Amino acid sequence: MALARPPSVEHMGHDHSHADRSTNRTRLLVAIGIIGAFLLVEVVGALLSGSLSLLADAGHMFSDLTGLIIALVATVIAARPANDRQTYGYQRAEVFAALFNGVVLTVVAVGVSIEGIRRLIEPGGPEVQGGTMLLVAVLGLAANIAAMFVLRGGAKDSINMRGAYLEVFGDMLGSVAVIIAAVVIMTTGFEKADAIASLAIAVMIAPRAFSLLRDVLRVLSQAVPADTNVAEIRAHILRTPGVVDVHDVHVWAITTGSHVFSAHVVVEPEVLSGDAGGCLLDELSECLEEHFDVAHSTFQLEPATHAAHEDHSHA
Repeated sequence: MALARPPSVEHMGHDHSHADRSTNRTRLLVAIGIIGAFLLVEVVGALLSGSLSLLADAGHMFSDLTGLIIALVATVIAARPANDRQTYGYQRAEVFAALFNGVVLTVVAVGVSIEGIRRLIEPGGPEVQGGTMLLVAVLGLAANIAAMFVLRGGAKDSINMRGAYLEVFGDMLGSVAVIIAAVVIMTTGFEKADAIASLAIAVMIAPRAFSLLRDVLRVLSQAVPADTNVAEIRAHILRTPGVVDVHDVHVWAITTGSHVFSAHVVVEPEVLSGDAGGCLLDELSECLEEHFDVAHSTFQLEPATHAAHEDHSHA
């Protein structure tokens, strides 16, 4: 009798995925409220204090808010069911949202760098009120820490949530830089510290933007997920009784945590008769799901005579 996967497993997986997305939407809504409320405070504080680094941090916070709103929209779109035109559903929307976030982070880093260098090399410049700058930066740090705690739970499992988390994390580091600059200005009167802090913010933003864009490119180019070893998967399949060889192996991701696998599996003749083929398919699928977190797997079982005349142009 063929080994059948318990019908409740797939249902539980869908329920868990739906619950995760619902939780992520709640996290995003709370973070949007925190960041949105403080953005106005930081803009006003930047204008009153004359601080470039505070204004740069406000610009970064605005990018945070924009990214969070887009991330929220993406989670709603991604929850839509699959259909005949979108056979994998709309989960890839999260990847496009992460792409936008990465681009926004890059633009902010470049813009802040240009303005910071200009302020640093030009003589004079506007007077910076260190006290106001410090007060607003401390409040901004508190707001960012609160938003980070809200988003942290979803950052490990969703590239979309990771993008939102990284933006808020970068803004938190920016607030720290502004605080340091404000203390320097208040204690020494060295107002160029404001421009230096702006450049520090840009330096902190750039690596995270690169990391996020790199992960997005990996997904969109259908490269093998970073945490997946194709050779190890092939070895698992070859150890399965009845399997002779495996070729045309493909592994990619729809979005973070949603891996897809396909392969041609050469089997012994008796596997293709009776219930043996169904048992083997169940065993292989369960192996990939249990050991490699592959939710969608497709296997083409074939005899050695068929595999011999195939054009093996893939792994």
